[in-house]
Amino acid sequence: MSPALIALIVVVALFLLVAAKAVTIVPQAQAKVVERLGRYSRTLSPGLSFLVPFVDRVRATIDLREQVISFPPQPVITSDNLQVGIDTVVYFQVTEPRLATYGIANYIQGMEQLTTTTLRNVVGGLNLEGALTGRDGINSQLREVLDGTTGPWGLRVARVEIKAIDPPPSIRDSMEKQMRADRDKRAIILQAEGARQSAITTAEGQKASAILSAEGRKQAAILEAEAERQSRILRAEGERAALFLQAQGQAKSIETVFQAIHDGKPDQGLLAYQYLQTLPQIAQGDANKMWIVPSEFSKALEGLSRLGGGDGESRSFLDVPTPGNGSAPVEPIDTSSWFESRLPPAAAQPEARIDLTSIADDGPAVPSPQLPSPQLPPTTDLARAAENGVVRQDGTPPPA
Repeated sequence: MSPALIALIVVVALFLLVAAKAVTIVPQAQAKVVERLGRYSRTLSPGLSFLVPFVDRVRATIDLREQVISFPPQPVITSDNLQVGIDTVVYFQVTEPRLATYGIANYIQGMEQLTTTTLRNVVGGLNLEGALTGRDGINSQLREVLDGTTGPWGLRVARVEIKAIDPPPSIRDSMEKQMRADRDKRAIILQAEGARQSAITTAEGQKASAILSAEGRKQAAILEAEAERQSRILRAEGERAALFLQAQGQAKSIETVFQAIHDGKPDQGLLAYQYLQTLPQIAQGDANKMWIVPSEFSKALEGLSRLGGGDGESRSFLDVPTPGNGSAPVEPIDTSSWFESRLPPAAAQPEARIDLTSIADDGPAVPSPQLPSPQLPPTTDLARAAENGVVRQDGTPPPA
């Protein structure tokens, strides 16, 4: 190889080296700190940048994105002398690459130590229960302290979170027992409340059932009493109508017999015959040991002989007189009104109407219907019998 070619290769290599030293590319979300002859020169932003070869050099490349650092559990003693392990997570971001490079040698290690000491100061003033329940307060205090302290380092602390608080095993066992006892207590209280509510509900149901049963029995008793009363009223009305019809029939019978006797014009012989027919009935009584025959008995027998046809006229008392031989004309008996009743039907009478209202505590009482005494208009035959003293004006027979 000729010396000229070797010299050309050396020149090209030297040019490439100088070009590599003069050109640098900064990725997005990153920054590069440039020093010139050992002093801070400038901070390169993302993109293509040029350097002075062998004079400028990149001191550090800083990541400008938000970073997350999880620190290992730190032993912390609470105010009630219990040691707990606390894991913390810190979210931060580099805002000034120059301060992050020259303000502290290792900002991650410095942040870890600062978090540990601040955590001990904050948790040391709390007891175990306050540390377990006051995580939000601990996070806020840690963030304020870290953000104020790391500001000169070019850092911004966004959030600080406590990932876990691990008490000692004995404390965890005691806490579990306490929690179990508290849950058992709440379960017993809830069970007692349920039993109490169930008993109250059952008592209320029994009370309502007893009230409804009493109301039902009351209504049934009232309905039965009202039905019995209406039944008695209807039976009394039926008996009254039957007595009225019976009295009316007796009056009609007496009137017919009386009229027949007057129309037949009975004589001494007929009366003697009726007397003879009554004698066997008088003798049938067990208490009749002796009975007297009247002195006119012989005369009655003579009358009977004459009535039987022994008078020479061949006329018997059984012969029915006919019009034309001097006797009065016989009028036919009218029986069309014998069985007439002017009483209204039992169902149409006001006593047969049952008017009940609903049985309730605040409902009106059951009205008792008044029993009007119907006025029975006397018939012509009944009035005539009353005039003769056989029956009363109301249709009932007179007292004996």
